[in-house]
Amino acid sequence: QTKTGIALLYDEISENAYDIRMKLTKEVLTIQRQDVICVSGSDHSANHRTVTLHRQPVGGLGLSIKGGAEHKVPVVISKIFKDQAAFFTGMLFIGDAIIQVNGINVESATHEEVVHLLRNAGDEVTITVQYLREAPSFLKLPLGSPGPSSDHSSGASSPLFDSGLHLNGNTTNTAPSSPSSPIANEPKYEKRWLDTLSVPLSMARISRYKAGTDKLRSNAFEVLALDGVSTGILQFYTAQESADWLRAISTNISNLTLQNMKMANKCCSPSDQVIHMGWVNERLEGTDSSQLYKFRFLALKGSSFYIFSTPPVSTLDWVRAEKIYNLCEVLFKIHKLWLADDCWLQANVYLGIHQDFDLEDQRPYCFSVMVGHGKSHYFNVELGNELAVWEKSFQRAIFLEVQRTGSKTYVCSWQGDTLCFTVDFALGFTCFDSKTKNVLWRFKFSQLKGSSDDGKTKVKLLFQNLDTKQIETKELEFQDLTAVLYCIHSFIAAKVASVDPVFIDSQSIARKYVYSN
Repeated sequence: QTKTGIALLYDEISENAYDIRMKLTKEVLTIQRQDVICVSGSDHSANHRTVTLHRQPVGGLGLSIKGGAEHKVPVVISKIFKDQAAFFTGMLFIGDAIIQVNGINVESATHEEVVHLLRNAGDEVTITVQYLREAPSFLKLPLGSPGPSSDHSSGASSPLFDSGLHLNGNTTNTAPSSPSSPIANEPKYEKRWLDTLSVPLSMARISRYKAGTDKLRSNAFEVLALDGVSTGILQFYTAQESADWLRAISTNISNLTLQNMKMANKCCSPSDQVIHMGWVNERLEGTDSSQLYKFRFLALKGSSFYIFSTPPVSTLDWVRAEKIYNLCEVLFKIHKLWLADDCWLQANVYLGIHQDFDLEDQRPYCFSVMVGHGKSHYFNVELGNELAVWEKSFQRAIFLEVQRTGSKTYVCSWQGDTLCFTVDFALGFTCFDSKTKNVLWRFKFSQLKGSSDDGKTKVKLLFQNLDTKQIETKELEFQDLTAVLYCIHSFIAAKVASVDPVFIDSQSIARKYVYSN
């Protein structure tokens, strides 16, 4: 199904916006601009049209004009009145820039100069025009075919003066000339929407932010293709229009991503399937106070969490990721959701592990992925439903990896002895001597009642003895403590999910938000 609509294309350099038409299909977003084209007859000039107008006693030239050099735009035809001189030519259109009047160049003329020239040009006025494809939106030119302006006008008034030349100028008392009959082979022109840019949506990304800042564009966004081609900044008249188009384009991108995942998974073993992938923004911590974001492409595949600068399009690309982490040793955490009443909802969806984050940025829909050695990656997505999908996908990918792996063993030490600590999906926790393999202690997941750590290498695990009901403290030291703690969290969460999947779903902050809205 194709979706079409009118929007504005904003030029940040000139700070002008131009009318465009958007056409959205399953695979492509096309940007169209209006232009006047010759549809039949001999076209002597592809760009310029020269038209002779016969001034009428009633109605004059039958057109109105706007603009002028004082506004840094050409003088353009803003209205064409039905059944009057300009209308009968069939060669003039709203949006035509006037280049010459009776051979006099007016490209650099002011509004009043052109008005004076047209009013005093006699009964027969020859004008040369060229359609202004990038007419600034402040001219408020109505879209559509020529005709009574009320038929196509948006109803918005222009700050520029609109001079009507349908009034009589200096004319003699000659009889009104009737519209001339069309001459054979005379060029015929039409105003049409023409494709100017096509943006493939496969692996495309959307940005609602001004480049390198936390400033959200008002009712505007940009779509960027995989090869870097951009639509430019698309502006909409209302927040509802902007939201509708954002959702529609995002949905098509997501559907194409699912197709790409299915294609990739045909070449992968059952244990190495892609669970989810897509674009996010990653916050980069700079030396100054500004917080810059950079596009990143994330993927959850098999046993790993991948971070790419560009999407993997071939099998070989998967080894070229900027970062690769084992899914058992990461922790997903939601930070922010943007509610309808513009208040922030801070949500922590992790168990017993605390880490402070600087959350002064103004972006909604933020999450972080905490990794080994106390490090983390802080991400933002454009829409609330994307946040919910990432939350669910991380849960699923981690649970699958835990069940596939079955157990993870880490080397640790205590009081000079080298030990091994195993987290096992079926058995729970086991600690044994690395040399003799003798088991020192073993506890089920349900026996873990608490933990504390020094934030560096040492952790205390508190277990309840099933016989005595007393708490036993086990102290261990690890080279990468955070990776072990996240692994423990992953195994316990996967265990709970296998026993009570409804409980895990009930803890989903992002999905609750999406469904409630």
